[in-house]
Amino acid sequence: MDFTTLTIEALRTLSNIVGNYGLGIILLTVVIRLAMWPLSVSQQRSMKMMQNLQPKLKAIQDRYKSDPQVMQRKMMEFYKEHKFNPMSGCFPLLLQMPIFILLYTALMSPQFIQVAGNTQFLFIKRLDATLKTTAGISYDGIMGVSKYDNFFLGKTATVYLPKETLENVKIEKPNKALEIQGAVTPGEPIDFKISLDSLDLKFSQLDQIKKTEVVVSNAQNKENEKVQFVRKGGILAASMPTKAVKNSFHFDVLILIVLFGLTMVATQKIMMTTSNTQQQDPTQQALQKSMGIFMPIMIMATFVFIPIPAGVLLYLISSNVIQVVQTVVINKQLESEELKKKQKIDDYVVTTAKKVETKEIK
Repeated sequence: MDFTTLTIEALRTLSNIVGNYGLGIILLTVVIRLAMWPLSVSQQRSMKMMQNLQPKLKAIQDRYKSDPQVMQRKMMEFYKEHKFNPMSGCFPLLLQMPIFILLYTALMSPQFIQVAGNTQFLFIKRLDATLKTTAGISYDGIMGVSKYDNFFLGKTATVYLPKETLENVKIEKPNKALEIQGAVTPGEPIDFKISLDSLDLKFSQLDQIKKTEVVVSNAQNKENEKVQFVRKGGILAASMPTKAVKNSFHFDVLILIVLFGLTMVATQKIMMTTSNTQQQDPTQQALQKSMGIFMPIMIMATFVFIPIPAGVLLYLISSNVIQVVQTVVINKQLESEELKKKQKIDDYVVTTAKKVETKEIK
């Protein structure tokens, strides 16, 4: 079982718990964020330590700016002295990239489209929809197509033998088992064929097949149609009527992109507020402020041109919201730790002063 299938099975399990694939994606986000909580604490602890060390680092940079090699060596010695790894705060961000790629691949995969692609959640019409896609109506007996569409089979088929019907027969490599005979011309029937060897059956059963029913999906417009294939020699063949489809604009996906941008701005603002509690170089502060504005805009613009499924955007939005909450909670936790340390130091100073005062009186 590959990682894409494992991801879809995990989503299926979570969705069965909460009753909807949209809620399942949010629950998956919560699980991932909770699992990464220790790393998030480490990341913010590292950021705070970096802020505390920033004035001394600036002094080293200013002192050795004419000799970059010496400056680099002194900075490394400084990091080692304070047991600080400047890359430690980047690990949680790097860890999120494979998760994002895996979820993107899963929600764009044929398996998810067939299992839950047309799932609705709140104002989202389809979890697999991108900003601009072709729209098709599933199971209406006519396949909506455009000239360069790709098609694939479902994972199982119903096979009809002379004396029995076999349900849920596994199809080997469903993404590659289906072949198109001739060109795809919208409005004209499209001819499909499947090799008998694509069905996971015994040779004696393959020899008896009369016909089979299997779901054929259009990868471009997310449409599914149940197609009956009839045996013709050593192959199974079918002809499916088609109609032309046009690109449609999904405003619900646009709303998700905007929400993602807003939640990202909120995340950046929380981070900047945390940074501003410490003394910071004005140039660096201005750079952070600019990045907090332009980075969300750049990513939103990227999502307009690169097809991102609504389910992935839902994950990113949920992740940003949880990160805001996490940042606030962890900051309070770290501030509480700092106050306790400060209190211990103050208590120690007071106790020591009292002991000295007592000795002097004696």
